[in-house]
Amino acid sequence: MTAYLDNSATTRPSAAVAEAVRKAMESGWYNPSALYRPAMETQKKVDEVRNICLKAAGAAGQRVVFTSGGTEADNLALLGYLRTRRTGGKVLISSVEHPAVSACAEEIRRMGFHPEEIPARKDGRIDTERLEDMLDGDTVLISVMQVNNETGAAEPLQEIAGLRDRKAPDAAIHVDGVQGFLRCATEFNRLRIQSYALSAHKIHGLKGTGALIVRKDHPLHSIVWGGGQEGNLRSGTENTCGIIALGEAARTWDPAACDRMRKLKERLAAKLLDAIPQAKVNGPAADDPALSAPHILNISLPPVRSQTMLFALEGDGIYVSAGSACASRKQKISPVLRAMGVTTEQADCALRFSLCAETTEEEIDYAAERTAFHWETLKKYTRR
Repeated sequence: MTAYLDNSATTRPSAAVAEAVRKAMESGWYNPSALYRPAMETQKKVDEVRNICLKAAGAAGQRVVFTSGGTEADNLALLGYLRTRRTGGKVLISSVEHPAVSACAEEIRRMGFHPEEIPARKDGRIDTERLEDMLDGDTVLISVMQVNNETGAAEPLQEIAGLRDRKAPDAAIHVDGVQGFLRCATEFNRLRIQSYALSAHKIHGLKGTGALIVRKDHPLHSIVWGGGQEGNLRSGTENTCGIIALGEAARTWDPAACDRMRKLKERLAAKLLDAIPQAKVNGPAADDPALSAPHILNISLPPVRSQTMLFALEGDGIYVSAGSACASRKQKISPVLRAMGVTTEQADCALRFSLCAETTEEEIDYAAERTAFHWETLKKYTRR
């Protein structure tokens, strides 16, 4: 048996997506910028996907810019907006952001702005009291995640937007929604968010496709130069197959999948905590839907190091991770867990189990049983 539980890294394209891509490659492969009828039909399909994304994010009437993925969407949201401003100011970035956002800090500084980190609490969510103290009339941009990709912590977007409205009403809010889109309710228009990034391959679409939802009145400058596609905000011939796949993934998403994932996540957490006395969840409790996403569980299993457990589980056909796939080969200890105040020992023993709409109860039970088995064996051989 195999159990793929690394869906925060990527998901398998669904059968509906695979079929939509096949059709697109056979009959919808035309360049949507061309003026003849087949190309215009392809452009029509691309625009239909824009509306699907807007509806799913509660952003009716706004703009969608298709990108190569969530990373480019985040970069466009931050750097593209700051390029429209003539004066500097503070840019507040949460201390638990994905590298797609946090790695922009140095470039933001070179542009004449002042990036500052919003501290995180022990549960992995930002400290809104500290954010309130940091907000003032000099704040030009706030960037927070909807859902943390390592811990599953869900940020209080409504509270953050309320603080912005009261303390820094002219500041823009960008939300990295890569791990939240479709899996958590998104209310773009109601919260007056300025931009929102998403990625197709996290929801059973294809790698290489993402989108940035942007308010119509929010200024943005391109960071890619070329033929002026996507309203002059993202030059380059559109990835029509990837865009159509994104639309099909969103269109066929089953809202009931979130409840199923939540129950499976709770089941996995309960089994691991029961079988392994030293186990400790990093982030909000698995059974609290107000504080955490339904599909991500980060748990430390001391004294067994994550890398050791990863190799043991791989031998059983169980695939999990020790953190963000974008940084797992570069970072020994997760900067997200460090920002939460997790000890080095606990962080060094952390695993991330991430579920998807297709995850089964059998996979969960198999993963829990084998993890407990390996922990009992490996705990005897840890370094002292």
